[in-house]
Amino acid sequence: MRALLLSAYDAGSHRYWRRGLQSLLPDWNWQCLSLPPRHFSWRVRGNPLHWALRERPVLESAPDVLIATSMVDLATLRGLVPALTRVPTLLYFHENQFAYPEGRGRHGLLEAQMVSLYSALAADRLAFNSAWNRDSFLDGVEALLGRLPDFAPPEAVTLLARRSEVLPVPLLPAEETRCTLPVWEHEAPADQRPLRLLWPGRLEYDKGGEGLEALLAELEQRQLDYELAIVGQTFRELPPPFRRIRERYGPRLVQFGWLEDTADYQGLLSRADIVLATALHEFQGVAVMEAVARGCLPVLPDRLAYPELYPREGLYPSHPEDPLREARAAADKIVQATRGLRQGVLTAPPVDAFSLAALRPAYRRLLGELAGGGESR
Repeated sequence: MRALLLSAYDAGSHRYWRRGLQSLLPDWNWQCLSLPPRHFSWRVRGNPLHWALRERPVLESAPDVLIATSMVDLATLRGLVPALTRVPTLLYFHENQFAYPEGRGRHGLLEAQMVSLYSALAADRLAFNSAWNRDSFLDGVEALLGRLPDFAPPEAVTLLARRSEVLPVPLLPAEETRCTLPVWEHEAPADQRPLRLLWPGRLEYDKGGEGLEALLAELEQRQLDYELAIVGQTFRELPPPFRRIRERYGPRLVQFGWLEDTADYQGLLSRADIVLATALHEFQGVAVMEAVARGCLPVLPDRLAYPELYPREGLYPSHPEDPLREARAAADKIVQATRGLRQGVLTAPPVDAFSLAALRPAYRRLLGELAGGGESR
């Protein structure tokens, strides 16, 4: 089978998924086109212009199946390259533009929503990395159509729902390599050293910097002995909460920002005790899932995709409208988890259902059906 994969905004999680997809189906012949993750509004709207003019021979090469991320303007691309209308197509949603956190406007959000709606209608099948992602997309489409003045057929939601299914991003096997960082090197028992907290994610406001700041202040009030690694991509403008965290909690921080070396990153995961999330915008959270797979206890908000992925023991009550209340709830969960960790009665929940082996049959079935051959050979 010949597969063409298009990634219009090739952020880290998208690259991770591409690697997993090719690992799931190593017997397929893969060709990938990708664009760098910058200039979001232009990237989402301009990708068909670039590809239709600069990569036309690839697009007209008659693959058996086309797989595109939801950042691809698929409707326009199929119009500009009619040969693509004869190729069965899967549109994959790592996230959706309808679940963007309220109260923080983003330039071009409505246009991005319309692009994803038209792309979904132009695709043969839709896959989402979580049920939360699928449901919030369909709810967002329904709400958008309800706001339009006229000639906005509501049956579009039913049509899209029939084409949709949930296929998580598979976890790639961790590389067993030695960490070269000097942090967390000494393997003292958990009750004889500071608690090791890990917060993985992009350092942007939608990942909950204000919530993290409030949580750290609460932990200081409770005089908890801890160290913290904040690991994630930083951008030109560091949001104020993260700037304040870096300045105020410097002695607590063993890492702040991106780690280039995979071995160092895996070393942090394997040595951490608890993985934290404070996100306002999350659809699967592969970074958290990787940490849990390496043995970290999850302490996550009871919202977004987390409740469908983790047991309730790892979730704290969600109060995004009241950061102080949520911080107290998260701190309670950390104290409880710390006690269980030091007593040896708590272990990380299993995430085997997200392994390559577990997800391979579902991916093979869907893509094989699309390509016209049933399950792929």
